[in-house]
Amino acid sequence: MSRGVLIAAPASGSGKTTVTLGLLRALKRRGHTVRSAKSGPDYIDPRFHEAASGAPCVTLDAWAMTTERLAALAHGPEDLMVIEGAMGLFDGAPHARDPTQDGKGACADLAKMFDIPVILVVDASRMAQSAAAMVAGFAGHDARVRIAGVILNKVGSLRHAAMLTRALAPLSIPVLGALPRDASLATPSRHLGLVQAGERSDLNAFLDRAADAIEASVDIDALLASASAFHSLTSGPRTPPPAQSIAVASDAAFAFAYPHLLSDWRAQGADITTFSPLADEPAPPSDLIYLPGGYPELHAGKLAANHRFLQSLREAAARRRVYGECGGYMVLGDGLIDKDGVRHRMAGLLPLETSFETRKLHLGYRSATVMHGPFAGSWSAHEFHYATTLKAEGTPLLTASDAEGTDLGPQGLLHGAVSGSFVHLIDRT
Repeated sequence: MSRGVLIAAPASGSGKTTVTLGLLRALKRRGHTVRSAKSGPDYIDPRFHEAASGAPCVTLDAWAMTTERLAALAHGPEDLMVIEGAMGLFDGAPHARDPTQDGKGACADLAKMFDIPVILVVDASRMAQSAAAMVAGFAGHDARVRIAGVILNKVGSLRHAAMLTRALAPLSIPVLGALPRDASLATPSRHLGLVQAGERSDLNAFLDRAADAIEASVDIDALLASASAFHSLTSGPRTPPPAQSIAVASDAAFAFAYPHLLSDWRAQGADITTFSPLADEPAPPSDLIYLPGGYPELHAGKLAANHRFLQSLREAAARRRVYGECGGYMVLGDGLIDKDGVRHRMAGLLPLETSFETRKLHLGYRSATVMHGPFAGSWSAHEFHYATTLKAEGTPLLTASDAEGTDLGPQGLLHGAVSGSFVHLIDRT
């Protein structure tokens, strides 16, 4: 039976990603069969996990996924699953109208659902004895969440580590390690999170440095001993494929497809092929062309010049379905304006103009009802982008509300066999 442990923190920026990556690489080097997961709607961290462990990383989203879906993704033949939390341990979606739902989707929900322990990563760079008060507060906040150990991060010296350890001793929560400050373990980021794993030429060297730091400063054996078997839950049905054959855009501009959906579709007999728009590859023959999200705004000039790719979309639209999600949606439009104010002509299949010249953050969970096309039905979803919509004319694709139940009105576009929206679909509801 699989065992699990959740790496969490009091707040974002505490270092839990670096700790998780170093732990995964260290366990791989020791010969452990380990798999990982990331809490919340995240496309970028999982690719780093996979590079560190050599095994697939799944998304576990306690807001957007059903209990059955979570159970199916969490269970496996591996000896251990390491789950990396998102934001702070108890941070989830707001719900001002229903206090019982406020904070739903926090990584603490996964700890409670699976009855697995939490390893709390504490940024101790600006604290001494106060660290004990903070850890005590987290340990006592919810009796159903077990803090099994603490990893102190960004520790200034051996004296600092000793001071922190003494302060924490009365809590009877083991200090599993004290990682010194190390600027070389900082990870570069941009507006949607970390720079993608495939873009880092130094990735393996970085992962090895992180593993070396974990080996030198963390009691890995004690951490493994704290892991516990997943609480038994019933797995549910898979999401049916939107078409029998699906061509999925996949490269640095279109990297944000959820693996659990692709896996569902393959398991039910769908034929999935991938192609690279950045390499100017035409979409291969299929019943559906799927353009996931990513960073098309960073590659808009190249995409606009890739005529074989764009022409394949235009030709396909007359015979088969074409669907774009977030970045893919923008590429299906008439034009995309980059951060410098330069307009790039896109596929011209939807009456849509988007711009990054003036950025505006759109962020949050969504409950979506897709009214048309291959994804028709009710979905849990999320939205995360900085694009401004200058023009969107025609038939809406879906209606949506946010996590608090506020109606957001019609979203996306449908034009013939072509459809798309800024909403990332996660799980059917």
